[in-house]
Amino acid sequence: MRPPFVRIPTVVWSGMLAFVLTIVAGGIWTALLIGNAATTSAIPWSVVVMGLLLWLMWQYLGGRWGPQRTSAARRRYLRARPLSRPVFAWAVIAGLLALVALIGFWIVLVQLGAQPARSLPTFSGAPLITVALLLIMAALVSALAEEAGFRGYFQGILEGRLSGLAAIVVAALVIAPAHGLTQGFLWPTVLWYFLVDLMLGGMAYLTRSILPGILVHSLGLLAFFALVWPYDAQRPLALKTGADLWFWLAVAQAILGAALAILAFRRLARLTSAARVVVSNPLRSASAGEPAR
Repeated sequence: MRPPFVRIPTVVWSGMLAFVLTIVAGGIWTALLIGNAATTSAIPWSVVVMGLLLWLMWQYLGGRWGPQRTSAARRRYLRARPLSRPVFAWAVIAGLLALVALIGFWIVLVQLGAQPARSLPTFSGAPLITVALLLIMAALVSALAEEAGFRGYFQGILEGRLSGLAAIVVAALVIAPAHGLTQGFLWPTVLWYFLVDLMLGGMAYLTRSILPGILVHSLGLLAFFALVWPYDAQRPLALKTGADLWFWLAVAQAILGAALAILAFRRLARLTSAARVVVSNPLRSASAGEPAR
């Protein structure tokens, strides 16, 4: 077995790759969006360009093209492993229930004044289909970059060196600065995103795949883009006007959603427990000098 100090560079470069991938993908999309708005806002050409760039990114990280000596490792690190229908379904169910709870928690925090209301760019005058395509691409950019970089490469490598729980927590802590750069470093915001990252990291660990996480992550962003953030500024502050019915409904949503999500994640853990025992982690096997299965 290699000594610990030999393993450190792999963890470091994978963490740097995940962080840079997330920031660069978001920066390119922002630049394309600004350029699209400044030229022909009614024609969403930025969606086509960004879609092509995401496809190229996915192909390369998944092992396509050179150098050939890193192709197998890139494919393994990406962890885009197909899943059986029951496992995929329960992973998505667990993730969506967790999202229900997190949305309720977000609304509670906003109404308590613990974090400022979010504002989104307006697309006044643009066709509805254009707005829909832009929002879908915005969700895909964040979901693909973060899941591939953090839950694929980085967390997958950590799972070969640490326990599953430790790998999930470390990955969530490392991604926190990326969220802070765009969302701010207020502790309620950081806490909320930390819980999101724990949920997505748990899905990747239990399934050994980032595919369910990409779907849940994308749907969650779309829900916030269309149903949550546009209305944050209109939510009454409970500490000033008193807690209204919507506040208590959000509290109930957070509690009930969390309880159901825990049950769904337990079901997912039971479905995948046998596979996690039988199929050893290829990264850990490789680090121990054993052939990857």
